[in-house]
Amino acid sequence: MNEGLQPAAAGIVDDLGEILQVLPPQVHDCLLQFEQLNDLIEVVLDLGRPPEARFPHQFYYLSEDPVTISDLTYVVEHIGRFGPDHRAGIQRTLHRISSLVNRSEEVIGLTCRVGRAVFGTVEILRDVAESGQSILILGPPGVGKTTLLREMARVLADELNKRVIVVDTSNEIAGDGDIPHPAIGHARRMQVPRPELQHEVMIEAVENHMPEVIIIDEIGRELEAMAARTIAERGVQLVATAHGNTLENLAQNPTLSDLIGGIQAVTLSDEEARYRGTQKTVLERRAPPTFNILVEMKDRETVAIHKDVAATVDSMLRNVLPRPEIRSRSPERARELQETIDRAHQNSEEIGEKEEAESLRKTGPIQIYAFAVSRSRIERGIQDLGLPITVTRNLNDAQVVVTIKSQEKRQPYLLAQAQGLNIPVYVLRNNASGQIRAFLRRLYGMPERDWDFKLMERTEEMIMKTARSRQPADLPPEAPQIRRLQHQMAERYGMRSESRGEEPNRHVVILPAESEP
Repeated sequence: MNEGLQPAAAGIVDDLGEILQVLPPQVHDCLLQFEQLNDLIEVVLDLGRPPEARFPHQFYYLSEDPVTISDLTYVVEHIGRFGPDHRAGIQRTLHRISSLVNRSEEVIGLTCRVGRAVFGTVEILRDVAESGQSILILGPPGVGKTTLLREMARVLADELNKRVIVVDTSNEIAGDGDIPHPAIGHARRMQVPRPELQHEVMIEAVENHMPEVIIIDEIGRELEAMAARTIAERGVQLVATAHGNTLENLAQNPTLSDLIGGIQAVTLSDEEARYRGTQKTVLERRAPPTFNILVEMKDRETVAIHKDVAATVDSMLRNVLPRPEIRSRSPERARELQETIDRAHQNSEEIGEKEEAESLRKTGPIQIYAFAVSRSRIERGIQDLGLPITVTRNLNDAQVVVTIKSQEKRQPYLLAQAQGLNIPVYVLRNNASGQIRAFLRRLYGMPERDWDFKLMERTEEMIMKTARSRQPADLPPEAPQIRRLQHQMAERYGMRSESRGEEPNRHVVILPAESEP
């Protein structure tokens, strides 16, 4: 640890005393009474309102007396000068004081935010930081993006010995004053005189100081996005934050979508549209992304990592939900978020499957090509369910390919050929009749409640049991349409069957072919 950095808690340096000293005496004295003072986020002083202390999950009024002009003046006189962005700081600390002003540019409110250097936050992303690829960090306010940037600057400069330049627009990364805070290690800091000049300082950093890494907080303007692309094309690693919570948000932002390659509408020829199976006008990525890796900060403990931004954007434009890598210091939180993503994918796949099936049905009878799936079972299922589907032996005539999971993993040439022809491939867990019939029902949009594939498997098991034991088997009571299908199944296997009992207990009995009823 650099000399002069003494953590208030394990891995944390907050210089809390520095910000307390600039507050009005009565506010300062009140804050000292809080046991959880090390968790303080900010102090809010608004003219004519009681002062507030804000903690992670609650806030407290510090006095019944409202804030006065003299209270605000006291703070302003003890801090650095406010810049055009209405932000100021305290020399060699990470604290930030932001002002509210009236139409006369007079201060009528202050937000005194505690800045902390938190060591070890980069560990969850250390391999990503060390990859040498450009990294874009997204997340809601207050989730710790700037803290993570600061720690990345230190690790890249001190532990990996890289030439790191921090472009510090509001002095949030390296603190106020001419000497940067020790939390950025040996990284160098370039201050930005006015926020609208950030893009110029970014280019200046590359042209004048030969950095290997540039750290930037809050890319928010088109000129900054263009500067970032210019820097990335020169082979410099970029680590930056941007406005937005998720990759999807960024893709919809016309100003910043260039950071992930940009989105454009493309009109296809009739032949290409038929080949792709899409409309003539589609969305495509315009260019390679500026940032290779995108990190979504879900909270201070959890991140979602898109390690190939180009591939993820391309998938999104084909209406495929992203599947990021989830990392968390809390295993429970990681598991919870992963389950949410899995459920979203399952729902999306079901919706996509229904839409695809509906599109196929509109073209007339569906032709299926079976790869490693029992052709006879498919044909039997089609006949039992009375569906306008045929099984073809020619892949070029097929509208659908069906295979099993073990074959999909091997990716044989025929499946690759089907994908090249833009023929949808359905994957079953195994070759069981229940799986096959469930697939046929989904393909033709038939509701599962009428003929559950598990029920089909149980019926098939009872038929086979009767065939082996030559003893009648009673099936559970079912609705008339289910009993009709059970009779058809028995007939296909060369067995006899009959319905017995009265409603609602009427049921099918499976009988051996030679047995008398």
